[in-house]
Amino acid sequence: MSRTAIIGILAALLVMVCAFFPWSAIESRQLVFTGLNTTGSSYGEPGRLNIILSIMAIILFLIRNKWIGRINLFVSGFLLAWTFRNMVLFARCEMGECPQTGIALYLSLAGALVAFGCVLFTRTTK
Repeated sequence: MSRTAIIGILAALLVMVCAFFPWSAIESRQLVFTGLNTTGSSYGEPGRLNIILSIMAIILFLIRNKWIGRINLFVSGFLLAWTFRNMVLFARCEMGECPQTGIALYLSLAGALVAFGCVLFTRTTK
């Protein structure tokens, strides 16, 4: 297993762990949002898809094949796009209330970016 695959697996694990920590908080209504607990809003549970995509990326990092690498490129790219969407969704001001963003939201985006970069730089067998 290459170093880029190991780093990609660790980055995907970071995205999974960050789904359980606070992403944002609205102080005026005493609401704290995580990736899996967004009670009091209409955000849904975006952390669930983060976890599913991270598990898929980890499995695909473990398999070294040309076509599996291309599938992992799609999965990791979708993971990056979804975490960027989550960052935009949870960090935006709405109706004059700006939430306090948590560090886990930015760590999740960084982990998805590193996982995507590791897919790009992983060498596959021919």
